Amino acid sequence: MDQIQLGMDFITAALGPLGPLYMLGLVGVIMILLSAPLAFKQKPDPLNRLKGSAVGLQRPQTADSAPVRLRYDGGQNRQLERLKPFIEPQDEKEYSATRLKLIQAGYRSRNAVSNFHLLRFILGVTLLTIGTLSVLVRSDTPGLSYVIMSVLIPGCIGYYAPDYWVERRRQVRQEDIVNGFPDALDLMLVCVEAGQSLDQSILRVATEVEKAYPALAEEFEMVSNEMRAGKDRVSVLRDMGERCGVPDISAFVTVLVQSATFGTSISDALRVYAAEMRDKRVMRAEEKANTLPTKLTLGTMMFTVPPLLIILIGPSVYTIATSLG
Repeated sequence: MDQIQLGMDFITAALGPLGPLYMLGLVGVIMILLSAPLAFKQKPDPLNRLKGSAVGLQRPQTADSAPVRLRYDGGQNRQLERLKPFIEPQDEKEYSATRLKLIQAGYRSRNAVSNFHLLRFILGVTLLTIGTLSVLVRSDTPGLSYVIMSVLIPGCIGYYAPDYWVERRRQVRQEDIVNGFPDALDLMLVCVEAGQSLDQSILRVATEVEKAYPALAEEFEMVSNEMRAGKDRVSVLRDMGERCGVPDISAFVTVLVQSATFGTSISDALRVYAAEMRDKRVMRAEEKANTLPTKLTLGTMMFTVPPLLIILIGPSVYTIATSLG
């Protein structure tokens, strides 16, 4: 006990009152660095023994020919593949929710979930390290509350900043889809009434609205490509509604599915739903116009009332102050 107390006194004298906390953090970093190689080391997969043993999958290699690959190797993502078990959520429901949120924000790459969690980890650790260094380089001895705030707040900001960014991108994209959907419906109705099929109408709409509403055009183009690839139309439309995450798109998908199920006219369904979407757009514009005076009240009070009071009451206050003085 005397040796432990002597060591604590030495650390406190050398590093200040928070010296034991610094030493604890240093020991944690050293343990992480020592255990990282063991954590990233993977056991050999028994299926890897089958590589190269299949007959007829590879061409004979010669001195002038390079080995032929039937599938993209993705060698640059091998390190990321090793990190997946440690950075991705293991719960299937949580993983699906994160994947859907990234898709609705416009991030559809294969490694989107891994990149998202890796970015959260890197930003959190980086800002946490910066906060720790800012405390260590101070000449005075800060209090414990200041140390905790200076270290934890940057770490939390770095960890949750990707969440805010993805959520913001998701809201902007959904707003773009909602604003362009009535015009897209009108154009689709014109194409259907002109004699084109629903698949051709969707492709034409994707081409026409690409400049004004790129997010909506991307969704329609994906629907057209999946239909041409042979996927079921009902599944394609439902996937579109899930990818967009917009109630108007989900209702539109329901209308098309019911029209295809009961054999009703698609043009009539589109005409009624397009009129409803136009009415909803007008109501949204009226709602924003009605909330505008309320939002302007605060600005009016801050920038109009104080100058007016200065002009009206200022001379009287100056005269009273002069008389009393």
